[in-house]
Amino acid sequence: MSETARLPLLKNRASPAVRLALAGFMAFAILVMIGTHQFLTQRFSAAQSTDSQLRAALYSGNLATLLRQQSLVPPLLARDPALISALQSGDYSQTSQRLIEVAQDIRVASISLLDLDGKVVAASDRRVLGAQLADQPYVTAALREPRTVFTVTGAEDSNTLKGFHYAQKVESGSDTLGVLVVEVDTRQIESSWRNRSEMVAVTDSADRIILSSRPNWRGNTLTNVLAEQPPPTSVQRALGSLRNTAENNPLVYLFGEQLWRTEVRTNFRGWRLTYFSRLTDVRTRVNGILALEAMILALIAAASLLITNKRLQRQSLLIAEESDQLRLLNARLSAEIEERQRIERDLEVAEQSLEQASKLAAIGQMSAAVSHELNQPLAAMRTYLAGARLLLERKRTDEALTSFHRIDDLIQRMGTITQQMKSYARKSADALMEVDLRDAVDGSLAMMAPQLGQTQVEIRKTLPTTPVMVRADPVRLDQIIVNLLRNALDAVSNEPDPVVDILLVQGRQVSLSVRDNGHGIEDSDALFEPFYTTKKPGEGVGLGLAISAGIAKELGGRLLAKNAEPRGAIFELQLPRAMDAVNTAAE
Repeated sequence: MSETARLPLLKNRASPAVRLALAGFMAFAILVMIGTHQFLTQRFSAAQSTDSQLRAALYSGNLATLLRQQSLVPPLLARDPALISALQSGDYSQTSQRLIEVAQDIRVASISLLDLDGKVVAASDRRVLGAQLADQPYVTAALREPRTVFTVTGAEDSNTLKGFHYAQKVESGSDTLGVLVVEVDTRQIESSWRNRSEMVAVTDSADRIILSSRPNWRGNTLTNVLAEQPPPTSVQRALGSLRNTAENNPLVYLFGEQLWRTEVRTNFRGWRLTYFSRLTDVRTRVNGILALEAMILALIAAASLLITNKRLQRQSLLIAEESDQLRLLNARLSAEIEERQRIERDLEVAEQSLEQASKLAAIGQMSAAVSHELNQPLAAMRTYLAGARLLLERKRTDEALTSFHRIDDLIQRMGTITQQMKSYARKSADALMEVDLRDAVDGSLAMMAPQLGQTQVEIRKTLPTTPVMVRADPVRLDQIIVNLLRNALDAVSNEPDPVVDILLVQGRQVSLSVRDNGHGIEDSDALFEPFYTTKKPGEGVGLGLAISAGIAKELGGRLLAKNAEPRGAIFELQLPRAMDAVNTAAE
């Protein structure tokens, strides 16, 4: 652009006074928005707190009302002449039907009538008839106390639904005839909480959660539930006080959002109800007013810009002679922009194609790995099934049952292999345990017994008499040994006198060698590469040694291979001893 054209453009720049006014207006707008946000948040949060208190009190009252209403049922039924007569005469033919009708009328979970021996002789739930409940705490407490007792059953650390029972002993004069037990149905309360998408927890005096809209909270303490949540990000900390461990802080952080915590007493056995309400309505109302305020400020700014624009339009008349050159420049820039956009679109298509090709390649590798690792258990299962069929035909059911047990073990192994293949990229040492490498060798040979029984290979095993302990995942260790044995069997399949030697040595480290008298190794450099194989198509995919080498490396060891003299191959698995592995991890 010429110097003549630049001079008018320089005149269009805002003066320092205009720039200062614009900066002052922006600072004023920011301060107004911040002040409005704080004021409205405090005001609407107070309304949110009141609403949460009312809702928590409503839920607490419903729970206490349910528990108190059903506490009246045992004393009334314990005086029922029909039930007393049934316990005295031992005739319970009509008793269960009566209890069913009563349970339907008062909507309890179940009603059970027990004799003095703790046996259920009548119940609204006929499935429990004949059950022995003499050792249940509510039965022993009812026989000991003259009044109705309330008991909460279920393991404290379990997240299953707790049992809430009212129990009252049935008497005739001074004689105790049995016990009447009423189970309170709290599932309807929890269901109503879940249907409303509410987060509610009821805790006992020890802070243990006994009722909750989230079943996985049961059995845990409320303190632990709050402490287990992931810490908030720096942005979330800046937006609010998110201290889950603070006793007097109503704002907590659960499941990725900020919630308002409200606690009320239920006036029942020291229980407390905690209600977590979302702040969505507060934010929506605050953001709505802030949006209106921002609109007003934007209109003011637009009016100011309009006035300034009028002044700039007057100045634009001074550069009218440059309009033709600017149009040409704009046309050139538009062409360049269109060309760049076209190149970016082509690049995006190429990137998507490359990403799709990468996904397909990863899926192919994973499918081939799963197929390779499941081939050995499937072959063994076919052999065991054939043997079991023959044994059943010969009426040798005990031996056939043993084959089915082995098939079940192989199915569990296949499930473990597929689970490991899914988590192959995120394996950790948390699942490692001390394993006797001798047992791993014997177990692998036992799993390959069907395949070994169909060959004439001589297996020569040399193992120490004392345990050889390593830290490893037993299934993954079996994968390495089975892969080495399978490769050795394939190598000697065409030999006249096939021999496979297994040697286990323990020194500064543990060494397991598998030697065969086959044709040896052709390319040692590519031996552990994925999909490298010397087998015919359909007989192998070249993943066994690659997977085994990766597992050995994750266990802190390595897998070596070399040719033997005068012929054959030796595969050696080196692993640190169990004590050395623990010391290495500690360092």
